[in-house]
Amino acid sequence: FTVNSGESSDIEFLIIAGGAGGGLQHGGGGGAGGYRSSVGTENTGGGSSTEGRMSVSVGDYTVTVGGGGAGSATAGSFGGSNGANGANSVFNSTTSTGGGGGGCLADPASASVGTVGGSGGGAGIASDGGSTAGAAGTSGQGFAGGAGSSPCAGSYGGGGGGGGASAVGFDPSCGSPNRAGQGGPGLSSAITGSSVTRGGGGGGGSHSPTSEGLAGSGGGGAGGLGNSGAGVAATVNTGGGGGGSGAHTVTGGNGGSGVVIIRY
Repeated sequence: FTVNSGESSDIEFLIIAGGAGGGLQHGGGGGAGGYRSSVGTENTGGGSSTEGRMSVSVGDYTVTVGGGGAGSATAGSFGGSNGANGANSVFNSTTSTGGGGGGCLADPASASVGTVGGSGGGAGIASDGGSTAGAAGTSGQGFAGGAGSSPCAGSYGGGGGGGGASAVGFDPSCGSPNRAGQGGPGLSSAITGSSVTRGGGGGGGSHSPTSEGLAGSGGGGAGGLGNSGAGVAATVNTGGGGGGSGAHTVTGGNGGSGVVIIRY
C-alpha cells in the first residue's frame, strides 16, 4: 500500500485476521479472526467502540492478510486434535489476532477446550458428557467460544459454537431439534460503500439425534452431522471460523482468510 504526496494522512481501516479451523468429532467451531475497525461509528470486535483513525506518512506500507486455519484432520476412533488457529492480519502497527481453533472430543474434559484467539474456539465435548467452557477471545477484537456439552437426555451432545466478532459462540441447546452450538455472529461494515457482515464463528459438530450447529452470520461455516458430516469451510476474506466435524472419520472445516481494507 502506497501513500503518495498530497494524499490524506488520516485513514480509516478494517483489519480482520484469518478465522480458525473447526475441531474433530463433536468438535467445537473455529473462532473468527480478530476484527478491528476505525470506520465512523461502527463497532470493532469484542463489543468495543470504533478505534481512532490512523495517521500515515508518505511512503510504502506492507499489508499482511492472514490465512484461515486448517480444520482438524481425521483420527482414530477417539479424540483427535483441535482445529488450527488462523493467521494474524497486519497493517502498519495494527495487528488483528487469528481466530482460535475449535476443540475436539477428549478425555479429560480439560483437553476438549478450544484455543484462545481473536475470537475463541468452541469446546468439543468431553467423553464423560460433562460441560467444557469455550476458549477466550482477545479484548477489543472478538468474543469467547461456546461450551461443548451433552445437555439433553438421550443425546450425544455437541460442540460449542466458535466466538464471533459481535457475540460469544452459543452452547448446545435442547429443543426441536436438539442442536450443537451455533457460531457467534459477526459485524457489518460499510467501508467499501455497501454493508457487508464478516467475522462469524463456526458451528459445532454433532451426531444424531442432536443436529449440527448453525454457522455464525458473517462467513462462518456450519458444523457437521454424523459419520459423514465434515465441518463446512468458512467464506474466504471474511475471517469466519470453520465448522466442527460430526465424527472422527471426517475433517473439521477450514477457517476463512481475513481481509485488510483501507479508506482515505
